[in-house]
Amino acid sequence: MNVKNGSTTFLKVIIFLIGIAVFALGIFWLPVIAINDAKAHPGDYWLYPFLGYAYGCCIAFSVALYQVFKLLIYTERNNAFSELSLKSLKVIKKCGLTTIFFMVLGIVTLMVIAKVTGDDAAGPIALSLIGILVTSTITVIVDVLQKLLKNLLNTKLENV
Repeated sequence: MNVKNGSTTFLKVIIFLIGIAVFALGIFWLPVIAINDAKAHPGDYWLYPFLGYAYGCCIAFSVALYQVFKLLIYTERNNAFSELSLKSLKVIKKCGLTTIFFMVLGIVTLMVIAKVTGDDAAGPIALSLIGILVTSTITVIVDVLQKLLKNLLNTKLENV
């Protein structure tokens, strides 16, 4: 096992562990929160849109993790600069945009709830904005990589 395979194996293990954490969040933690909130506040349905947004983010993040895992497999097989990698980068970018969309929906919902109830939602909104900043940064990096790979593949095809 050379250094390249060792580092891709390490990254695949890390991605797998992150995937398990996201799976545990969606299967175990989010339903418990919903059940506890339903018991604590019967007849109050404000949590359910956020539960849907959280599941949407979890699904988009899981799909993006799977695509990153596939990119690492392509790298191991010396196939990193291919159309398959380009397709994976496109899917990762779409997943990032989907996650940002769900976060913006969450912010809008928080603002409406804060207006109706008179509560202060500055903390959760600030955390959501930080999440949008991080996700948009990653999405921009993936977009730049996608454009570079597309240009590389186009020049490769023109030279052949």
